[in-house]
Amino acid sequence: MSTGPRPGRRVLVAGLGVSGAAAARALLAAGDEVLLTDAAEPAVLGELVGAGATWLGPVVTPPPGLDLVVTSPGWRPDHPLLVGAARTGVEVVGEPELAWRMRLPGPDGEPAPWYAVTGTNGKTTTVTMLEAVLLAGGRRAVAAGNVGRPLVEVVTAREPDGSPSFDAVAVELSSFQLHWSSTIAPAAAAVLNVADDHVDWHGSPEAYRDAKARVLALTPVAVADAGDPVASGLVRAHPHPVTVTLREPAPGQLGVRAGALVDRAFSEGPAGELLLEAGALQVAGPHNLTNALVAAALGRAAGVSPADVGRGLAGFRGGAHRNVLVATVDGVDFVDDSKATNPHAAAASLAGYPRVVWIAGGLLKGADVDQLVAQVAPRLAGVVLLGRDREQLARSLARHAPSVPRTVVPSGDHGAVVTGVTGGTGERVSAEDVMRQVVSAAARLARPGDTVLLAPAAASMDVFTDYGHRGRAFADAVRALG
Repeated sequence: MSTGPRPGRRVLVAGLGVSGAAAARALLAAGDEVLLTDAAEPAVLGELVGAGATWLGPVVTPPPGLDLVVTSPGWRPDHPLLVGAARTGVEVVGEPELAWRMRLPGPDGEPAPWYAVTGTNGKTTTVTMLEAVLLAGGRRAVAAGNVGRPLVEVVTAREPDGSPSFDAVAVELSSFQLHWSSTIAPAAAAVLNVADDHVDWHGSPEAYRDAKARVLALTPVAVADAGDPVASGLVRAHPHPVTVTLREPAPGQLGVRAGALVDRAFSEGPAGELLLEAGALQVAGPHNLTNALVAAALGRAAGVSPADVGRGLAGFRGGAHRNVLVATVDGVDFVDDSKATNPHAAAASLAGYPRVVWIAGGLLKGADVDQLVAQVAPRLAGVVLLGRDREQLARSLARHAPSVPRTVVPSGDHGAVVTGVTGGTGERVSAEDVMRQVVSAAARLARPGDTVLLAPAAASMDVFTDYGHRGRAFADAVRALG
């Protein structure tokens, strides 16, 4: 049943991005007194104030009389406002935790179950695969959370007749969101993988791992990739562990047998149930096969039949900026995997191509790239580096791939849209200009049969507004080549 905040509580919403604004709207609709703070006035401020919220401006000390703070994922745990709230006994939660407490009951008196996915890489692909599986199984399902749609909007959505809009929710949860979650209890949950990422936010790899593990604390079914030692270790002690493998599955696993996805975890027969032929998947790469197996495991935990699981996965077409072939120019494939924002994701992407001109660099967020470069060096036909931490990649390439030709594009280190110096002339250039130089350099290094792969292993906000902006700039530059 719903354990949402009782009306009339005094709640501070810290950060007014998409999730913060959605939280403020939901709290106002519930009858709470809502206070707002952010580093600058957001575009949505007028709407929220007009609806009854109070704008405090930037604050670092909690105002008196607070019952709750709802923080946005971008706010680090060491922010003085959040530290001060905790010190005075005020609970701090994220928007997913707030949504969990505000869930509305369905016709049977119970809220719609959540099926949650977290991990360093592959979350969005897996959760949207899961949405497709649930829909194929006849559920009124939606993908929400870190995938884009705020959970508070989903859990409070009603049809004109008053019935809940959804009876199952495929939930993507980031480590930031899980850090501020304490009571979320998904009907089934998966940790895809755990590799060094966001160490600058969490403070240590161990804290990052522990944040991921929170998704499993209260779930009856825990799913992980058997090939990832950290993720599989997190589920090993769980009462109902399920793992996936790209090999023949053992009992309690989903895996691959003779080129087909097979379920031996939720099926009664000793041989398991055939889900679909691996060749029927429309997204390429072994990492996407793993993602499909995890989505299938969560779908089977939700009661979706093997046939409907297969139908949902076969109809899935993938998302933008995730291993998308943009064009083939003079025999060279140009592939946009701008979503590969850390070394683990880049390694999975590079593994799908035999000979690659690699476009890499950006904000590494404290991640070590040495192991990545050593692993992929035999595949590299050339490298083009951009972004603030490009020299860290250059040093690793000098150690592990000294014979691979590389080009460094000066590309701006102080924010999106404009910065950077080109040709020693000192002029400032746009992010799009930077990417045009990058793509031109990559095209010069490539030969027919090669793949030019944008899989930066880094975040984008030093030069671009986000990974989508980076991917669009890449695609535009490639089309200009053609």
